[in-house]
Amino acid sequence: MSDNLDLPGRPEDAAPMVLPARRQMADRRPPPPHSGSIGRVLLVLFLLFSLFVNVVLLLLLILPGIRTDGDDGMPIYEKHWSGNANANDKVAIVRVEGVLMDEMMGFDHRQIDKAAKDPHVKAVVLRVNSPGGTVTASDDLHKRLTELKNGNSPRYKSDPKKLVCSMGPIAASGGYYIAMPCDYIFAETTTTTGSIGVYASLPNVQKLANDNGVKMILVKAGDVKASGSMFQEMSPQERQQFQDMVDSMYGQFVKVVEAGRPKLKGMLTKSLFERSVPVYDEKGNKIAGKTVQYTRQRADGGAFTAADAKEYGLIDAVGYLEAATKQAAQDAGLTDYQVVYYDRPTSLLSILSGSGNERQLSFDPARLAAAATPRIWYMSPNCEFAGLFAAMSKP
Repeated sequence: MSDNLDLPGRPEDAAPMVLPARRQMADRRPPPPHSGSIGRVLLVLFLLFSLFVNVVLLLLLILPGIRTDGDDGMPIYEKHWSGNANANDKVAIVRVEGVLMDEMMGFDHRQIDKAAKDPHVKAVVLRVNSPGGTVTASDDLHKRLTELKNGNSPRYKSDPKKLVCSMGPIAASGGYYIAMPCDYIFAETTTTTGSIGVYASLPNVQKLANDNGVKMILVKAGDVKASGSMFQEMSPQERQQFQDMVDSMYGQFVKVVEAGRPKLKGMLTKSLFERSVPVYDEKGNKIAGKTVQYTRQRADGGAFTAADAKEYGLIDAVGYLEAATKQAAQDAGLTDYQVVYYDRPTSLLSILSGSGNERQLSFDPARLAAAATPRIWYMSPNCEFAGLFAAMSKP
């Protein structure tokens, strides 16, 4: 049998014709979805959601650090401390802590305002734990506390409140100054208080600069315009300018204490005692046969223990916060009451770090400049660096 197909008109000697093999058409339908594709989609969605959450968390961490009034600008919360939690009448604890700086008083102001405007608050306990601060910040708090007590704030209407002070570890200088509107003052057994005095601390690096070939040339108009320059030796006239300001602020301090403690009027600068005391060398050892006269006054700038402060009339009693709240309630005629205090909102950073302090601290050249600005202080002795660091680290 011939392999050639017998087709009409085809020569017998023609080459054999081979029919091409029939190819099947490829299946063009898309493959069914694979389970791995769904997993990839879910993974992408999860990553996008995770990115969104992280951005939100980052903003929450950053935004609390942006301050407009020396604090977080957020409302504060009332918390129960003791007493009948269902009572309508309240004794409120207002806490003032740390160095008193003009730019860092937002939380203190809001506590005072909240207590003043609450009609259920019949008495306030000022809880002080501060070595003092600038004369302006101290006087500002004194003014606001006086308005709280008298119910005559120009910013809002409020009723008068009984005001009692409870001093913590330290309530010295400006910390003592702000206690003067209080009708009754308690100090704890270990409290350091008093320190009625003023100073201005002016750094001077003239010798260091001269020894290292550094010189600051001042071009000025005004005889004492260069007063306080750290690169120039202070003339007697320049020094007197600062002495006049310090003396004026000291007179203001004495006046405030006499107004708050009328029994001490005319007694603050009188001698309490005078005695001979030994002289010590730099290692703290007594130098045999050497003594000096030692005199104290209530307003000599030095601090006192709670026992001495009680003896000299600077405080009314040695007692703790519980005693102060009971005294405040008694002064207000309360029998059924609760004691409350005020707290800042807890920030996300505080939760994540386990810290109760939400203030964000970071280096800022502007803060360094503020810290270097000459200031006049109502500050306890040996607290100069506390004021410097407070100015540098203000939130």
